[in-house]
Amino acid sequence: MTALAATHRAIEAVWRIEAASVIAGVARLVRDVGLAEELAQDALVAALERWPETGVPDNPGAWLMTTAKNRARDRLRLDALHARKHAQIGHELEALQADVEPDFVDALDAARQDDIGDDLLRLMFTACHPLLSTEARVALTLRLLGGLSTVEIARAFLAPESTIAQRIVRAKRSLSAARVPFEVPRAEDRAPRLASVLEVIYLIFNEGYSATSGDDWTRPALCDEALRLGRVLAGLAPAESEVHGLVALMELQASRLHARADARGRPVLLMEQDRGRWDPLLIRRGLAALARSDALGGARGPYALQAALAACHARARAPEDTDWPRIVALYDALAQAQPSPVVELNRAVAVGMAFGPQAGLDLADRLAQEPALANYHWLPSVRGDLLAKLGRQAEARAEFERAAGMTRNARERELLLERAAAMGPET
Repeated sequence: MTALAATHRAIEAVWRIEAASVIAGVARLVRDVGLAEELAQDALVAALERWPETGVPDNPGAWLMTTAKNRARDRLRLDALHARKHAQIGHELEALQADVEPDFVDALDAARQDDIGDDLLRLMFTACHPLLSTEARVALTLRLLGGLSTVEIARAFLAPESTIAQRIVRAKRSLSAARVPFEVPRAEDRAPRLASVLEVIYLIFNEGYSATSGDDWTRPALCDEALRLGRVLAGLAPAESEVHGLVALMELQASRLHARADARGRPVLLMEQDRGRWDPLLIRRGLAALARSDALGGARGPYALQAALAACHARARAPEDTDWPRIVALYDALAQAQPSPVVELNRAVAVGMAFGPQAGLDLADRLAQEPALANYHWLPSVRGDLLAKLGRQAEARAEFERAAGMTRNARERELLLERAAAMGPET
């Protein structure tokens, strides 16, 4: 790899990690999420121009933040001058001096913090404004806070890339046209946005837990960020059972991260994982969060139900100890609470484990005509696994190869092709 290519790869990695914080920090100044993203992108362009010559800074995130905030300061000054409002110029510059910190410092003035106390969550609630559709809120927030590409968001939604791109552009235009302020909604206005916020956090976590594309099977930094946001949100809304349910789900799933890949970074499937590598602290935290969710009463919501599913695995000391009939029952409840072909596909896997591979295959076959699963690689992957257990190796091989052709993740493709090869030569 050339030095230039290595620098560009480093910039891409830094941007993945720092983009959300940079956008949130700038949005606090300009009060416009669309403009904040533009200014953050300007800082990224500056990095692409300068870092190949000067090298990657010791604190690249702070460099991006400072550069973007300087662009924001210039933009505010220019807007003020164009408006010819001298009194307003003085006011804006005074406010700017109070908000823009010295180079490479992003300390927050506690006196200016509201009850959220976190720029990233403030940005998330702003992007989840009720004037946007739920789909637009989630797509925009994933773009701004998750650092996800349009391709990755489209994959998460099982939607065409062009649809997601249009959704994001229109969402930013709508927020700008309506002059939606970058602020924390009042308590009475916060509840309608909570469902979208939870969905966004979990989609970010999922992208970290199982990357849709690229060379890495997982992206732990995204899981960490989603967990951080979830824990902060749980402190903000302690009486919301689904917030605790989501935190429980993420803690329990994150407990398996280190066991999901071998020493060479290759995927390790759930039933083959070394459970001694599961993180006991995260398991305890997850079970405690699930208990808090249940203690609030009422029927379990979708996140709490998924957390209960994860808890079944966490409590099983060995794969054969897994309570698969219990998992099937929980999927039944989840399908009622949140109907989805993906839920039905996961239920088919559980049925296959609890009642035999033919029962699972019958359910998976019924999903073959689901439009939302037409390009979803887990459908042929599940069918391949069930066919292999039934001794139908040639059919299983074809399904694993079909799944490998659908996935955009290099590690996952390798795994699926290995599983195909294990079925024996083509006949």
